[in-house]
Amino acid sequence: MSLLTTEDQIKRSSKQDLYESPDYYLLDELLTEEQKLIRSSVREFVKKEISPIIEEYAQQAKFPRHLVKKLGEIGAFGPTIPVEYGGGGLDYISYGIIMQELERGDSGIRSTASVQGSLVMYPIYAYGSEEQRRKYLPKLGSGEWLGCFGLTEPDFGSNPSGMITNIKDAGDHYILNGAKMWISNAPFADLAVVWAKDEQGIIRGMVVERGMEGFSTPETHNKWSLRASATGELVFDNVKVPKENVFPNVQGLKGPLGCLNQARYGIAWGALGAAMDCYDTALRYSKERVQFDKPIGAFQLQQKKLAEMITEITKGQLLVWRLGVLKSENRATAAQISMAKRNSVETALNIARDARQMLGGMGITGEYPIMRHMMNLESVVTYEGTHDIHLLVTGMDVTGFNAFK
Repeated sequence: MSLLTTEDQIKRSSKQDLYESPDYYLLDELLTEEQKLIRSSVREFVKKEISPIIEEYAQQAKFPRHLVKKLGEIGAFGPTIPVEYGGGGLDYISYGIIMQELERGDSGIRSTASVQGSLVMYPIYAYGSEEQRRKYLPKLGSGEWLGCFGLTEPDFGSNPSGMITNIKDAGDHYILNGAKMWISNAPFADLAVVWAKDEQGIIRGMVVERGMEGFSTPETHNKWSLRASATGELVFDNVKVPKENVFPNVQGLKGPLGCLNQARYGIAWGALGAAMDCYDTALRYSKERVQFDKPIGAFQLQQKKLAEMITEITKGQLLVWRLGVLKSENRATAAQISMAKRNSVETALNIARDARQMLGGMGITGEYPIMRHMMNLESVVTYEGTHDIHLLVTGMDVTGFNAFK
């Protein structure tokens, strides 16, 4: 089958999205009316714009570019960035809720929003000049421009400090050389936030714009995961980067790591959205699928699976809610964020696998979202810090010993 060429050719599913979010511990009582309103609006967007098309886009390994501006319209880009710069001016629980609802639809769509808000808009706002903020943030917030984040390299993933991408001073500009890999949004991005070492070996951040000579973004193909998300490389061949494009307010690894903390926080909420969708699907199926003259939900082993799913979801919900409170108070630590990211993704993967088993053969088809979630989560458990790296972050935090080296 040939790839579809236009959004109009993608079939919209006629199946109704019946998703209802689980709330076993009445956590809605901890949310403000504004937060619940934000959740309702994003949930409705997912049901209307994402659910009817996402299976077909994933099957075709095609990125739904038409959703970018729509995501901007609903405030999914840079929710915590001040309104004057094109953001939403919201608290961190609201940001988490948005990511949760988007990933309930698809991890790839949440990835697009996470990259745009946490890895592109955040560093421009936190580390950039006022001129950079005014130039880039409003267009990124509205979805007019799409951005990407260049840190990971072919030989340096969990050890970003070893990067070899570099800049050399050439008077009124820098010369940028190197390559980045596994970059979400890269093939269609209008700009990239890139991290490179200067001649003193200090890591610097900068904005590289589409169209700069020597800058290319080849797409990564043949993915079995995040198939509805655009992934690519960033290649820099003697790219002239104006000095005004370099961030003036940060140097060293703390720059990109600060961005990753923002993104990891969003993933902690987002992955639970995928878990909740798998649980809701399995619960609904268990009440409808009849075997041996009764619904499979009446059997002990299926109830065991469902009971464990809702228990782990509830624990995860409490964890990210508390983290959101700490984040809004500027008290959340990087180690706390690492714990939540790792826990949420592990929870989601386990729930996806159990839910897939409950659906039997139907669980591997595009008639249900579970297999797509499961494949997506195999990327989420690796990017923004692998499962094992986050375990070591927690281990170092509680023991005081660095096991990375």
